[in-house]
Amino acid sequence: MKILSPVPVVSHAHDKTALSVNVNKVALLRNSRHLDIPSVLRAAELCLEAGAQGITVHPRPDERHIRRDDVFELAALMKDWPDREFNIEGNPFQNLMDFVHDLAARGLPLHQCTFVPDSEDQFTSDHGWSFPEDAERLRPLIQQAHDRRVRVSLFMDPVPEAMAAAKAVGADRVEFYTETYARAWAGSEKAKVLARFTLAAQAAAAAGLGINAGHDLNRDNLTEFVREVPGVLEVSIGHALIADALELGYAATVRSYLASIDRAFVSA
Repeated sequence: MKILSPVPVVSHAHDKTALSVNVNKVALLRNSRHLDIPSVLRAAELCLEAGAQGITVHPRPDERHIRRDDVFELAALMKDWPDREFNIEGNPFQNLMDFVHDLAARGLPLHQCTFVPDSEDQFTSDHGWSFPEDAERLRPLIQQAHDRRVRVSLFMDPVPEAMAAAKAVGADRVEFYTETYARAWAGSEKAKVLARFTLAAQAAAAAGLGINAGHDLNRDNLTEFVREVPGVLEVSIGHALIADALELGYAATVRSYLASIDRAFVSA
């Protein structure tokens, strides 16, 4: 009898850092009227057609942007893109695990869930999990995701000492919260901040964790982050990318972000 791995493996055509497009801001604009435009589903489709390796959503309990129906419609779309990944972010103590369970029950794809410790009324994600404080309550929820063959990434600050603890509770990856890097990028503290991410990435790799990153990454700062921080498997980008798409269009914007990633892998 063949034993299945608890976490599905998707082989990307892109052999470098993958780009997952967060479409929350498309939903936020749509929700400002009752016309169902712009279409979240069409935005995701255009980004995938342009080469994005994944789609990310962060459905909050108040549905101020991504709605419950969006999640299932996007998951159905992803069945047509078997070489791409669907990632859902959220707090596992709010509504995230409902989606993990319901998507599995419907036979719809979910490749990764990113556990984020935000409160229901929080404006945006602004910190990672704490260890050992959060360890025991995260462990059974990570196992629930694994039981449904879903990879788990923990949203984390770049704290090297916490990486082994994240692995110990069962996480497959960590997603580095990169706002501190984005704020420092144009200033004198950039090198010091990047060094913290590099050390955290080295600690994560040593612990056996994959590395994702996201929050305030953009076309200006993305190349340097991917070049300097070792082993970044995926970046999840929403706000800046959708803002750029308002000027450039989805396809040109996605291609521009992919080019920013490619430049990180060009030999000096």
